[in-house]
Amino acid sequence: MTPTYPELEISQISNVFVAKLKLWNRRNDTLYYSVSVFDDQWKPIKFASTNRVMKVDYNKTKLFEVYIRSTDKNRVVYICTESKLFKVLDKVSLISSRICSKIKK
Repeated sequence: MTPTYPELEISQISNVFVAKLKLWNRRNDTLYYSVSVFDDQWKPIKFASTNRVMKVDYNKTKLFEVYIRSTDKNRVVYICTESKLFKVLDKVSLISSRICSKIKK
């Protein structure tokens, strides 16, 4: 996920900030990713996004935005994406990954 250190910018909506990010899928076993936002204690923070769960084909990128309320702006530390895997009976091990970007303060 890029940028590694995104910045929260003022959005078109009053009292809301936005971070613009790009996700690149380099895993051929994963097509879906979810977005989440956390504070410094890894507690979830409410947010809005153009895509909470998004489909990204192998070796493709997807641009997305994360919207944060101004009251939560100073609490936000991490924006993360997590791979979503389908349960397949013939595979023994599945590895899910979480990639996080730290907000630039």
